[in-house]
Amino acid sequence: MVAATPTWYAAGWPPPRPDRGAGDRSVETGPVTSLATGDRVALLAPGTHDYLVLVHALLARGIFPVPLDPRLTAGERERILASVEPHLVVEGEAGVAALLAEQPTAPPDALPLGRPIHVTSGTTGTPKGVYSGLLPEPHARALVAEERDLWGFAPDDVNLVLSPLYHSAPLRFALGTRLAGGRVVVPGPFDVVAVTRAIATERPTTMFCVPTHLQRLFAHWDEVGVPDLSSFRLVAHAGAPCPAPVKRRLVELFPPGSTWEFYGSTEGQFTACRSEEWLERPGTVGRARPGRELRIADDGTIWCRVPEHARFTYWGDPAKTAAAWRGDSFTVGDLGRLDDDGYLHLEGRREDLVISGGVNVYPLEVEQVLGEHPGVTDVAVYGVDDPAWGQRVCAAVVGSATAEELAAYAGRHLAPPKRPKTWHLVDVLPRTLTGKVRRQELPGATP
Repeated sequence: MVAATPTWYAAGWPPPRPDRGAGDRSVETGPVTSLATGDRVALLAPGTHDYLVLVHALLARGIFPVPLDPRLTAGERERILASVEPHLVVEGEAGVAALLAEQPTAPPDALPLGRPIHVTSGTTGTPKGVYSGLLPEPHARALVAEERDLWGFAPDDVNLVLSPLYHSAPLRFALGTRLAGGRVVVPGPFDVVAVTRAIATERPTTMFCVPTHLQRLFAHWDEVGVPDLSSFRLVAHAGAPCPAPVKRRLVELFPPGSTWEFYGSTEGQFTACRSEEWLERPGTVGRARPGRELRIADDGTIWCRVPEHARFTYWGDPAKTAAAWRGDSFTVGDLGRLDDDGYLHLEGRREDLVISGGVNVYPLEVEQVLGEHPGVTDVAVYGVDDPAWGQRVCAAVVGSATAEELAAYAGRHLAPPKRPKTWHLVDVLPRTLTGKVRRQELPGATP
């Protein structure tokens, strides 16, 4: 399946289309306007303003965009497309423009009738599409209102996009801004110079970012000076744990009350937390968002009760869907604890858990402690197979600290089972564009 030019083309997948009748195996080769409610359109294109407008136009018709990284390898692409069964595949900026030109005009406040089908970034197996289904109008309005009420999207907002729009969080913030009548600025692939220039010229009011963005911006601003940040009313970060020094610098530089962290996933959102709350309870990711309720199972797994408009299934995978839900609550397998005031503290993911000498070690807890060392810029803790311990706790560290200094620090601040037995001093941690560490690429890790 190859497109001769970067334009939209028919996907040509043979599986039946249950939303059009089990017997329909036809291939879309006619005009794009033949797309029908419930169809899926895979987008393999860079994020631009047209990309945002197209996503909105499709959702307003009840058609589900499937945002994908245009840099996927041929093998990755084939596996994902086979999984989500798109009716149409769109490639490149030219493809986005061609499809957008054939869409009925969607005003900025046109109601989306569902969520884009984002694929999970699962660490094993083929990622699965997270599917909201076609929402009845009351649920569609509730979904829009929930984001607007939490983040205060308004007509005078200017949203600065830092992350690729094929990821769920930046697309959600950009679309929420558009629906409120605000303006969205997409300066292109993340570049500290371009972002700094956009802050000065566009005077953004909101921005979503991941901690890696903040680290790179702060390093750049240390060299060239901090721009005027007074226009910001909301800076939200998520996607990966934020090192304590970065968090404190964030609070120091941006207007009081403007900085937030939230905890969520492709599947759904759990918490929101003002940075001032984090300062009082270091390490927390906040309390449950309005309309949600958190509970911790006996094994430490976090479950979140959500309203009907926030339900989902995994496209084509009823078994995985069933495992994720207990009644009206879902989990993505993360571990945590709630304090007496209902603030959630993450302890990691079940698949990241290290069992060393029969003792459970939560990498996130160790990372937070080591991140307080003044010579640590970034850190990842993980387990590798060990004949004596079952698993050995290892740490990959970016910064100026030596292995001897780190071992001494760990000895003062961590119980013996939690202290890394192997230290790897590295120049940079391998991360995804959303800031998550690629643990399988860390030194000594099993690929």
